[in-house]
Amino acid sequence: MNHKESALEPMLYLLATPLGTARDITLRTLDVLASADVLAAEDTRTLKKLMEIHGIPLKDRPVIAYHDHNGERARPKLLKALAAGQSVAYASEAGTPMIADPGYHLVREVQAAGFGVTSLPGPSAVITALTLGGLPTDIFTFAGFLPSTKSARRKALKSFESTQGTLVFYESPKRIAAMISDAGEVLGADREGRVCRELTKKFEEVISGTLRELSETLAERSLKGEIVVLIGKGTVKEVSREALEKALTALLEEMSLRDAADRLAQETGVKRRDIYQIGLDLQKS
Repeated sequence: MNHKESALEPMLYLLATPLGTARDITLRTLDVLASADVLAAEDTRTLKKLMEIHGIPLKDRPVIAYHDHNGERARPKLLKALAAGQSVAYASEAGTPMIADPGYHLVREVQAAGFGVTSLPGPSAVITALTLGGLPTDIFTFAGFLPSTKSARRKALKSFESTQGTLVFYESPKRIAAMISDAGEVLGADREGRVCRELTKKFEEVISGTLRELSETLAERSLKGEIVVLIGKGTVKEVSREALEKALTALLEEMSLRDAADRLAQETGVKRRDIYQIGLDLQKS
């Protein structure tokens, strides 16, 4: 396949690359890979293989490794190239750059130095999992990887207890069983969940069920590959007016009605305006 070379503006191009299937790449991304003066990649071997598959010659262009561990050393090289009027293309190993990735330092420094940055949209494991999961997507929270230790993981999960919408996490095959077990205990075993693995690849799979059912499944089998976990929103517990009045009365001894309404809304899932009105009624009486 031949790709027409064209001059690119001297700026940073963020390239989304396939999660697994090499043909899940945009024509514009192929054009930039063929034309950029300098190439940077989270994994240079992966990028070179992708270019080889699509028939894009590297020629004598430099390929600079840029990842979590060498960012401070690599950024000056990329900024120097931009200052020299060259175009720089940065590709993630798989998916969209800067998602669950400390690479945002690169974008921030490039912009601070006065150079342009543009993102070429494409594959994203988060969005792919959401489209396959069959859970509500009108509101969702992406939280990346949870902590690896049990106590820290459970504490982090607890912080999402009252979060509205679908929760999205990345997880490793080694920790997935423990993560789902902890999620069931902290968030509720009856919540719906999805374990999505090897997205777009040959062994793509979406395991569905409640967190209890998923935990039972994972206790009997081990998984391989990249994993995205979806957890459905919890049901809002019915809270009586009497209970709200009692809680509000106690809180109003320490804080304003505005703050008390905010806290109770977060803790109970009841609409803030309804709690605020109950507070006004209490103050009148």
